[in-house]
Amino acid sequence: MNPEFGQNLSVLHLVLQASLPVQVVMALLLGASFMSWWFIFVKWFALKRARRVADRFEREFWAGGDINAMYQRVSAERDSVGEMERIFEAGFREFMKLRRQAGLTVNVVIDGTRRAMRATYQRELDGLESHLSFLATVGSVSPYVGLFGTVWGIMIAFMGLSSVAQATLAQVAPGIAEALIATAMGLFAAIPAVIGYNRYTHDIDRLANRMESFMEEFSNILQRQATKAA
Repeated sequence: MNPEFGQNLSVLHLVLQASLPVQVVMALLLGASFMSWWFIFVKWFALKRARRVADRFEREFWAGGDINAMYQRVSAERDSVGEMERIFEAGFREFMKLRRQAGLTVNVVIDGTRRAMRATYQRELDGLESHLSFLATVGSVSPYVGLFGTVWGIMIAFMGLSSVAQATLAQVAPGIAEALIATAMGLFAAIPAVIGYNRYTHDIDRLANRMESFMEEFSNILQRQATKAA
């Protein structure tokens, strides 16, 4: 192989010499890849913290401590506590407020408590799912964006042969190579995004199940307390 020919096929040279549409495609894919990795790491730390805080709170809650004291602590530290603790705080606050109102039955009090916890649960779940839609979009769209760069690069390469009397590999190879780089970059952006989306969706579903189980169990505890006091 001609050394000059091999040098011209270096990745950096191909990227710099690519046509403007292909360079725009590569820049978009590179930016999407960087943002995907950023969200992947941010979400990994966020979910790791959410699991750790949920484990700690469940151990404290089921240890049989004073619920009122726990409520006071969570209320004072609301900005730094976990999702399950905020659900607990919203439910117990609504429970105490409804119990102070005369004429309400136990079922009405518990239904109001459940609605308060459900509203907080939905807000916390939305926070956990933030940025997952971006990962899903990058995972599904990036291969097609890379494919557009591929098609454009190959089209330009073959259009350049129209003014050449005799086509050679050296003439068509750079255009095809830059097109394949766009395809590779599309896959490089899509694969981590898809893996991250699937993994974090599974982790969030498990946390959501834990929070729903806690809401039901806590509602049963409050219902027994309200029934005894009635």
